[in-house]
Amino acid sequence: MQYTYLGKSGLKVSRLCLGTMNFGPETEEKDAFRIMDAAVDAGIQFFDTANVYGRDRKGWTEEIIGRWFKQGGGRREKVVLATKVYGDMQNDVDGPNADRGLSAYKIRRHLEASLKRLQTDHIELYQMHHIDRNVSWDELWGVFEGLVQQGTVDYIGSSNFAGWHIAVAQAEAKARHFLGLVSEQHLYNLLQRSAELEVLPAAQALGLGVIPWSPLSGGLLGRNALAGTGARSARSTEKLEQHREQLERFGALCRELGEKEDVVALAWLLTNPAVTAPIIGPRTLEQLEDSLRITEVELSNDVLTQLNEIFPGPGRPAPEAYSW
Repeated sequence: MQYTYLGKSGLKVSRLCLGTMNFGPETEEKDAFRIMDAAVDAGIQFFDTANVYGRDRKGWTEEIIGRWFKQGGGRREKVVLATKVYGDMQNDVDGPNADRGLSAYKIRRHLEASLKRLQTDHIELYQMHHIDRNVSWDELWGVFEGLVQQGTVDYIGSSNFAGWHIAVAQAEAKARHFLGLVSEQHLYNLLQRSAELEVLPAAQALGLGVIPWSPLSGGLLGRNALAGTGARSARSTEKLEQHREQLERFGALCRELGEKEDVVALAWLLTNPAVTAPIIGPRTLEQLEDSLRITEVELSNDVLTQLNEIFPGPGRPAPEAYSW
């Protein structure tokens, strides 16, 4: 496994991040335990979750990870743990403050609850799951500074932020002599490259590592996307038909390379210097094992050119992408 620094921080993380969103709703606890054990054995020590994961039973995924930590054997010590705050946890005790959003009140209470579910006393990376335009950065950086000083959180990250949100956040943090954001978790894959306009340049310029979520575009960039197996939602079917020609060309290229589509799609992300670690979300141990060789795959300049032709991005960052 390869490792790199998380943004401008001194924290080293694996180039693949284990996403746990399937743990509980899709993957039974005993199988989730096996996946996490195998990930650590393979050198993947960067785990991502969120307090809302668990679908109808929010918090379920964090509980599963907590019980895995509780087994001991150095499991907690071996993991760089990331979780998130923002979503509605459907907590009647908090009343309207349980709704989606961020506030000092909510962040403290939801962190306490996450720590309890995860059976740990600290989080390495605490991420805002979304921007909250109703809350000032004075309030946000005030509460996050306190959590860092207390030792319950080491670093702060964002998710689903626009480039200008990142810029404002970092400017406000600098004014307070605070480290600010060290990462941005963002939608980024071959089919969705709008992050190249402003988010990736902002992250690179301001010291954030980018953690792509949905790196396989909900399975469209996976090895079985065109196989026609399994039930699909109407939306998934529509997206498949919309991109069928591109996916057929992509499949042909991957066959020439002797690689599976998901391996190439993930390896492509790792060629971008802004990317720290794409999130892989295996539902089974076999899916995890298939992902492990991604960091060993090297894509030639010719292959990268062909991928750009199949999946054209904006071409350049903003504003050059759309101005003279």
